[in-house]
Amino acid sequence: MSHPTAGPLRHALATRARAVVETRWFTGAVLFAILGNAVVLGLETYSGLSERWREWLLLGEGLFLAAFTVEIVLRAAAFADRPARFFRDPWNVFDLVVVVLAHLPLMRENATLLRLLRLARVLRAARLLPQLRIILVAIAKSVPGTFSFLMVGALLLYLYAMLGWMLYAEHDPDRYGSLGRALLTLFLLTTLDGLGPVVHEGLEYSRWSVLYYGTFVLLASFVLVNMLIGVVINSLDEARAVEAGEAREPGEPRTAGGGFGEEELRAKIAEARRVLDELEAGLRR
Repeated sequence: MSHPTAGPLRHALATRARAVVETRWFTGAVLFAILGNAVVLGLETYSGLSERWREWLLLGEGLFLAAFTVEIVLRAAAFADRPARFFRDPWNVFDLVVVVLAHLPLMRENATLLRLLRLARVLRAARLLPQLRIILVAIAKSVPGTFSFLMVGALLLYLYAMLGWMLYAEHDPDRYGSLGRALLTLFLLTTLDGLGPVVHEGLEYSRWSVLYYGTFVLLASFVLVNMLIGVVINSLDEARAVEAGEAREPGEPRTAGGGFGEEELRAKIAEARRVLDELEAGLRR
């Protein structure tokens, strides 16, 4: 059976920790540490600087790791009264895994894995930068649409590669001597790089080359690319809607941009927490 004072102690700890992690200076300090970690990681790629300032760079790495450890402890402490909620946020889980793995002896002995973990810390900047967070959410939401786009693109490349092999295999074996070479040639042509010489060489074999390359460029470089842009833009709009909190109960006020204002949102969160605290206090009596 837990101690009767455990509940109030956890509540007090969570309240004090939240008062720290929700301040602007704490967010700024964490962002500064993430950027500093990125700078140190970049300096280590220069052999001269890495050898000359090795001790200072190691000291900086230790200080950054200590700072990130304190940060994740404070964030976890902010959920001391409701621990399960800490793990509902994917960013909390990501931060915890990155920090914990950095303390494991196996990771610290492997330079490559340790650098990958330190590189992963740079991604944590997305948590503190709303616009970057929106872009990452948009990328995640665009995966299903992008997969469909890749399937259509692969089918288009295959059809034109087979057609190119049948038309140009004998005359241009370097580009169309096999299905693999034809696929590589057409994939490079989707960027329109070197299209002119290829078309001129194709005209030496057949006047139909204009139709072949013209339709391929139209479909691959314009139609498909515009489809991909549409998928990304749609996902970006969905990510902005999630970030702005547009999916809310009917009748709740909206700002001109479609979401709660920052100050209004903070006030509502504080009010909700106050009500929860009063409810928990009443249940303990």
